[in-house]
Amino acid sequence: MKVTIYDVAEKAGVSIATVSKVINSTGNMRQATRERVLSVMEELNYYPSMMASALTGKKTETLGLLVPDISNPFFSEIARTIEDRAHEKGLSVIMCSTDESLEKEKKYLELLRRKQVDGFIIASSFNDKNLLKGIKSASIPLVMLTQEAGMAGVTSVAVDDFSGGYDAANHLLELGHQKIALINENRLSSKMRVYGFREAYESHGYTFTDDMVITTNASLANGKKVLQTIINNGNLPSAIFACNDLLAIGVLQGARERGINIPEDLSLMGFDNTILATTSVPGLTTIAQPIEEMGKKVVDVIIDSINNKYSGSERILYNPELMQRDTTRVLSEERV
Repeated sequence: MKVTIYDVAEKAGVSIATVSKVINSTGNMRQATRERVLSVMEELNYYPSMMASALTGKKTETLGLLVPDISNPFFSEIARTIEDRAHEKGLSVIMCSTDESLEKEKKYLELLRRKQVDGFIIASSFNDKNLLKGIKSASIPLVMLTQEAGMAGVTSVAVDDFSGGYDAANHLLELGHQKIALINENRLSSKMRVYGFREAYESHGYTFTDDMVITTNASLANGKKVLQTIINNGNLPSAIFACNDLLAIGVLQGARERGINIPEDLSLMGFDNTILATTSVPGLTTIAQPIEEMGKKVVDVIIDSINNKYSGSERILYNPELMQRDTTRVLSEERV
């Protein structure tokens, strides 16, 4: 149950009006009384709502959504699906982009708790897992849109990243590519894609080495930089697998600027199947996440949790799908 202003008043031994005055810094009262109310608010982990309905413990019909980077098309597309589904169900969504900053994580969680959102959807990796544990211990419904739940008893909705990486490796190997570079991010989902890729690569009898992988943050600029690093090493692979579409398109743009033809000189794969993959020229071969299905599912789960129709926890994994387009091709005899 959510802590209300009535709980604070009862424990502090004062009236609701007194608590309201403390919250709004109005009225005259003894300093000892003010401090006692503030102490109880902190003890009960009470965040005063800016909405009148929350003062009586009613639902606010709002969800809090935290994503790591809204400029990444995957998160913007899934956020739109979540918003549409929530609207369909009569709810509003307040979204915050954490940039995976500890300061922003704490700031936005506190802000949303003050707003008395009915539940949280977390699509961001949190540096401080205790912040999430605080939500759970306060009995506020919480669903993770990632495999990085980081604690027991929380439902997570995600794609099978390991399987996606495995499929990516199989696709490139079937086309004759052996000399492959990988670009990933320092997050569990990306690492799982690399693990899956490695499993398939080694199952074909090849030796996977750590120097095949370059880690960076997801952006078009970093995709270009990684390609330049690979070129500077003087040993261009026949294929590159980027663990998200944003990095893959950065590689594609960088290749065009340097006169490298894709897929004639270099095959390229991404992961996510965002709008970038479908609008690039040539069209990007990628591993698709079922973005719409995942977005709808996470909203349905959080609504059931809010309405006490769902109290369990599970790991809901969706199967990825290979989307073959025009950035991969059979390895030419010249490259062999």
